[in-house]
Amino acid sequence: MTVHPLPLALLVLAALLAGFVDAIVGGGGLITIPALMLGLPAGTPVTTILGTNKVVACTGTTMAAGQFVRARVLHWRDLVGPVLASGAGASLGVALAYLVQGRAEPFFRPVMVVLMVAMLAFTLFKPDMGRLHAPKHAPGHLRAYALAISFAIGAYDGFFGPGTGSILIFLFVTVLGYDFLRSSALAKAVNWASNFASLVLFVSRGSWIPAVALAMAVGNGVGGYLGARTALSKGSGLVRGVFIAVVGALILRLGWQMVKG
Repeated sequence: MTVHPLPLALLVLAALLAGFVDAIVGGGGLITIPALMLGLPAGTPVTTILGTNKVVACTGTTMAAGQFVRARVLHWRDLVGPVLASGAGASLGVALAYLVQGRAEPFFRPVMVVLMVAMLAFTLFKPDMGRLHAPKHAPGHLRAYALAISFAIGAYDGFFGPGTGSILIFLFVTVLGYDFLRSSALAKAVNWASNFASLVLFVSRGSWIPAVALAMAVGNGVGGYLGARTALSKGSGLVRGVFIAVVGALILRLGWQMVKG
């Protein structure tokens, strides 16, 4: 499958912007998946679009997660369990995606819109949420909740995916009591694992377009690096603001897809 130079250049540009946003609060798929749907030939299978997008997303999350790890926002021991749980969940999700081949999307969208509206309202009405790092549970319980969240949202990411990073951040803030910066760092590591596991499964079945995926991956990696650096320098206040903007955009996108039928 060939893509002309101009559409490919626009896809790379979209991937760079997606990587920047995704590194801060997730939601990069809001940009890359619609861009791929527009830029690739009509009739491209949904699993091929998802597989190509996972190669792109994995590059950005690798760069962003690396920046957070190097900055020691969280200790590496806090990341290992959630990363493994997310990878296992994503493997299950991808298997389900092939089983239903996109037929479940119309059922997922209304549920996601309701969930995103609730998340946005909760965040807006609690202006101090996520500004301070105040874990709500004992260390053992924190690890258990982090594992459960990572497995469940990893499975969702492998199966459907929109808003994965934003959902993770919201749950880590509200359930664990982390601030937005630490939640973003943990979410990025967890999202990297679900992206990587999904990538391996999609690519092993040939569900990707190598030339498009690799070109966009370069742009996404640069965007991920810049986004993580920006989040680290600006702190939780910036992450919260971008989180609100991205969740609002996700509500509009899913709502429009439902209206279009």
